[in-house]
Amino acid sequence: MPNPLQGAQFVLAAHRISQLPADQGAEVAFAGRSNAGKSSALNALTNHKGLARTSKTPGRTQQMVAFSLPPPQQIDGQPPADVRLIDLPGYGYAKVPLEMREHWKLEIDAYLHQRRSLRGLVLIVDIRHPLKEFDRLMLEFCFATQLPCHLLLTKADKLSRNQATQALAVLRKQFAAESLHATAQVFSSSAGTGVDEAREAVMTLLRQPRDGAHQERER
Repeated sequence: MPNPLQGAQFVLAAHRISQLPADQGAEVAFAGRSNAGKSSALNALTNHKGLARTSKTPGRTQQMVAFSLPPPQQIDGQPPADVRLIDLPGYGYAKVPLEMREHWKLEIDAYLHQRRSLRGLVLIVDIRHPLKEFDRLMLEFCFATQLPCHLLLTKADKLSRNQATQALAVLRKQFAAESLHATAQVFSSSAGTGVDEAREAVMTLLRQPRDGAHQERER
């Protein structure tokens, strides 16, 4: 199966949303706590090992990083447009200075509320741990603003297949109990588990009509 995310290229790293590429076309943002495997997931999805910086030290992504994608055939029934992936700063690592954490809290909030080209969010969560406060806040925000969200339960290779399947089932029950409307899957960047499924999910988000996903946020 051809990889629709093949050919992703680094564009820029932004300290503020005003420094991001022009707010046009379509983009999908990747968010997650530090050390959840966000950079590794991006590299696996794009089949580009050096695209996003990975490190044994969590919290390395401290800017919003934009990657361009080859345009799909159409978005919203229109001719090919600018298509991007946005890597948001990792959240929750204690060694990041408080001032920096507060800055990114405000910038991420502004990005999610104001960015018109944003079509969906991919939320990265370590399958071995329950949802954290940041994960819940992101899911609740997506639900409240009708922003589609796809959750990757990363590092599935650290569990047996039965354990991973059970973790996904528990999460889906939690979504239903708490009325959180998001899709979810098991994922492992190192083992390749769920990579094709995740690529298709990203493409589905990129093809989302803007008005439906942003109706509440533009009021």
